[in-house]
Amino acid sequence: MKPFKETLLEKVKETDHELLACFDRKFDTPDIIVSAMKYSLFAGGKRLRPILMKETCRCLGGDSADVKPLACAIEMIHTYSLIHDDLPAMDNDDLRRGKPTNHKVYGENMAILAGDALLNYAMETAIAGIPVDPSKTFHYTRALSYLAHSSGVNGMIGGQTGDILSENEAINEEKMYYIHAHKTGALLKAAVLCGGFVAKVTGEERDALETYSEKIGLAFQIVDDILDVTGDEKTLGKPVGSDEKNHKSTFVSLYGMASSQEKIRELENGALDALATIDHDTSFLEDMAKYICQREN
Repeated sequence: MKPFKETLLEKVKETDHELLACFDRKFDTPDIIVSAMKYSLFAGGKRLRPILMKETCRCLGGDSADVKPLACAIEMIHTYSLIHDDLPAMDNDDLRRGKPTNHKVYGENMAILAGDALLNYAMETAIAGIPVDPSKTFHYTRALSYLAHSSGVNGMIGGQTGDILSENEAINEEKMYYIHAHKTGALLKAAVLCGGFVAKVTGEERDALETYSEKIGLAFQIVDDILDVTGDEKTLGKPVGSDEKNHKSTFVSLYGMASSQEKIRELENGALDALATIDHDTSFLEDMAKYICQREN
């Protein structure tokens, strides 16, 4: 059996190819905005969200090709959020994935527009992928609706808003969980559930996938909080100490390093327990949970 990281790398390359195909067309716009969009989209992301979406669909017996437009869309949405996160008005970061952030290369105005363009192009891509087969249309549009919901004010945007409002404030546990579940967790949860919806997930399977995705989403953010303290810029490809610089409360500042690491172990075990209730081969999703919880960048 291949090591998981080798398998993951193959799926990253596959996803990169699918994203490139989305740009294999003529755009009726100045070239600079397309260049700015592609600069961040192809800067070397992990592609966890599109891969999770396709693999969840596959593991439940669906055709991963059916969910491909949504998978490309979620990566565009994720990338737009990073471009905007890095802006001076937000986290004011100069480095992302080992490269200068979008606004450092293209200027703040083009970076804002590049983020806006990626969000809108994500919706264009997802809508264009609605299947004509009536037996698939409902399930796909259900997933599309959930993706839009998860990236909006009830999901990622809500979490980002809470994160900004928490600067210079010692927040409590309730606010901490809200921010993490929405800012980071919402799109990871959408990745898993959208794959499930397209695969015509049952009620019990959906419950298990919700638990799994919520736990890996929270774990992902706690690992980020830890790496912001213990990591190094070269390995992470972005500045460390951003949370302290922006006076943000994190799991580490709220609970301490040891408790945060213990929480990750609990979340990993909980995610694996949830998958054990699904009567399909969930080995890839299991390995993904371990990877997310044990990653070093």
